[in-house]
Amino acid sequence: MVKMSSLRLRNALLRECMAEFLGTFVLLLFGCSAAAQVKTSRETKGQFMSVNIAFSVGVMSAMYLTKGITGAHLNPAVTLSFCVLRQTPWKRLVPYSLSQLLGAYVASGVVYTVYYDAIMSFSGGVLTVYGPNETASIFATYPSEYISLGRSFLDQVVGTGMLMLCILCLGETRNTPAPPGLIPPIVAVIVLGISMSMSANCGGAINPARDLGPRLFTLTAGWGTEVFTCYNYWFWVPLVAPPIGAVLGTLMYTFFISMHLPDPHDPDDVSTLTTISENIKKVTPTTENGKDLKATYF
Repeated sequence: MVKMSSLRLRNALLRECMAEFLGTFVLLLFGCSAAAQVKTSRETKGQFMSVNIAFSVGVMSAMYLTKGITGAHLNPAVTLSFCVLRQTPWKRLVPYSLSQLLGAYVASGVVYTVYYDAIMSFSGGVLTVYGPNETASIFATYPSEYISLGRSFLDQVVGTGMLMLCILCLGETRNTPAPPGLIPPIVAVIVLGISMSMSANCGGAINPARDLGPRLFTLTAGWGTEVFTCYNYWFWVPLVAPPIGAVLGTLMYTFFISMHLPDPHDPDDVSTLTTISENIKKVTPTTENGKDLKATYF
């Protein structure tokens, strides 16, 4: 009989890529399934809020699932920011991003298979990006007709910047860190807040893999090249804007908060840091089985 321990992968990068793949798969499976249910039922089995909540539950579930292996990035823009902060090696950026992209693509395929009959009934068998019976928006994000290309770019920069600005503080021991076990639901609530307040313009992708993976799937599943050419080739916006927004949000956190927190090597900050550390110990443990706890993020 084969022991389970013998099946453990020895290659650390492969293990991490598998975790990012599966985590992004879970995230998209929740979110796109909710979008399919709401769209094909003509909002009789859920509304706009249902999709926002489903994506947030997907974030929380994926983080609990994978945080012990990679810290649960689930987003190329997040991985890029951690590389900028030197918390993740730059050599991990491309493998993580490709794994996240593949996870999103496969999840879209599963959603399409599960909701195939509903999609065909709703669309009359015509898979399109435009019109009252369009179904492409079940998978990828698309802009509202009133918004310009430049404004939609700004929308994605601001949304992703807010994501990074709000999550980077969660594991900061010099500030007021969240208990490690509560970080996933806290990040989920942050994502829910962004979705509820910043998704009307163009869907609130804030994640290149979340948008490009499903878009590539719709390209191959019958929607055709229109998923890339529609709205004046808008597809590049959720691909390019989130990484820029994530880096800007990271820089804002660094210059406005991180650089000004108590420094353990600065005599003037010793008393302040001691007080903060004592308060932290009362709220959350800093070690587990003799190892430092690692903060995890979406």
